[in-house]
Amino acid sequence: MSLPILTLLLIVPVLGAVVLGLFPRQSTGALKWGAVIVALVNFALSVVLWLRFNPAEPGMQFEENLPWIRALSFQMNYHLGVDGISLLLVVLTTLLMVLALLGSWGITDRVKEYVVTMLLLETGMLGVFLAADLFLFYVFWEAMLIPMYLLIGVWGGPNRIYAAIKFVLYTAVGSILMLVAIVALAWLHGQNTGVTAYDLDAVLPTRVPLAMQAWLFAAFALAFAIKVPLFPLHTWLPDAHVEAPTAGSVILAGVLLKMGTYGFLRFCLPLFPEATRAFAPLLAVLAIVGIIYGALVALVQSDVKKLVAYSSVSHLGFVVLGIFALNLQGLEGGLLQMVNHGISTGALFLLVGMIYERRHTRLIADYGGLWKQMPLFSAFFLIIALSSIALPFTNGFVGEFLILLGAFHANKAWAVFAALGMILSAAYMLWMFQRVFFGPLKNPANTGLADLNAREVATLVPLVILVFWIGITPRFFLNPVRPALQEVLLQYQSSPLSLSQAPAGARQPARPPLTRDRSLPVPAASAPRDARRALVLAHGEGALP
Repeated sequence: MSLPILTLLLIVPVLGAVVLGLFPRQSTGALKWGAVIVALVNFALSVVLWLRFNPAEPGMQFEENLPWIRALSFQMNYHLGVDGISLLLVVLTTLLMVLALLGSWGITDRVKEYVVTMLLLETGMLGVFLAADLFLFYVFWEAMLIPMYLLIGVWGGPNRIYAAIKFVLYTAVGSILMLVAIVALAWLHGQNTGVTAYDLDAVLPTRVPLAMQAWLFAAFALAFAIKVPLFPLHTWLPDAHVEAPTAGSVILAGVLLKMGTYGFLRFCLPLFPEATRAFAPLLAVLAIVGIIYGALVALVQSDVKKLVAYSSVSHLGFVVLGIFALNLQGLEGGLLQMVNHGISTGALFLLVGMIYERRHTRLIADYGGLWKQMPLFSAFFLIIALSSIALPFTNGFVGEFLILLGAFHANKAWAVFAALGMILSAAYMLWMFQRVFFGPLKNPANTGLADLNAREVATLVPLVILVFWIGITPRFFLNPVRPALQEVLLQYQSSPLSLSQAPAGARQPARPPLTRDRSLPVPAASAPRDARRALVLAHGEGALP
């Protein structure tokens, strides 16, 4: 019997939390290092998962599928799986948890509760990316809210209660509607088969009436748009970021926001292809508005952490735009940019937390000339800032270039307006950097600041390595994801009738028969031209990578 590595990824943090819960409360050092060790074990498991993953396989791998809830005709399974879409996000989650815990040495109050909460949060986040059953996905989606609420509400800033409640209320509204849509999908499957199943493999071929697709897509999309957050549903994010502790901001930006964009890829495109085609222009326009709006608001911020928070609104707009360009370049760029944003923005929040621990202020006006006092810290900040504005040979450039390329193929105006966001990102990031790090060291409070210590350097070095690794050799990270994205794209393209084109009362067109892994044939780039043309005729325009 093979090792249930996906279950281990979920159980290790829980077991670590239980063990650390038995430690004496006053053993703060042991608790912090113990949590780091547990997170390192889980990161090692995710690396093993990456090494054993077959990049040529488009379907789910390492599947674990066991009966879970059986009541009357309802069937809910403990079904886990990982494909190229979720693989990168699993590894990113486990890595950022290690670094977030290493960046948590400033936590001195209720340390035991803090590390237990962080580890339970890791299990919830990983469950979202690994669940292959809709009901199980919803359970993890809701479960991870509790530890995040506690992180903001207990260890956050002065307005932490307001920010925590706002975060939960926004997310809960979308989640409830998503649950209704999940139940409706299972009911539709039951009408066809007699078994009300929630397993994604079972639900995916279900014929959904065109009119109903619009409502189900809207319910899923609202939950995911809130989580992204997509303009104008973004107002909870700056409050949550500013009030959250450093590790909470790192995890929030690096992982939690990606659950929304992941949901669009995993569920909306393959489950509701006609609704996706109909609503894609609206979502793309909202994404572009978010790109420009987030950048403009970041440009006028006086608080460094709030500036980084609004930059997330702008950067996640690029991800949504790439997804709803609905072509392979856009999907690849969107997925890669999810990872890039987690690396760059996670590092920015770590750096802001490090300077805040020394000065207890985040106001740009309180700094100036820090390069003279903290050259190592300044060098790290410069590298991450350049990756955030997508300088060539950094990770951000590859992701945003692919997104703009995909947007250009979909609609040239989208690419033009989105490119404006890149210009604005350079403006707000470089202007902030100039005011904080250059010029004379005028403030006496900054003259005694210590540069980075060994633990802080060890926290930042892996992120800097990834900045250049992805920027210089992106193929290493794109190869495992391409087959899964091609499968999603062809699944979406398999139904050529759009909602706007469908006559009243029209029946849902039959979807093509699916294999066990739901894959469709994708020709290599060297395939004969006639074969590639045949694929377009069979699966619609744009099917070719």
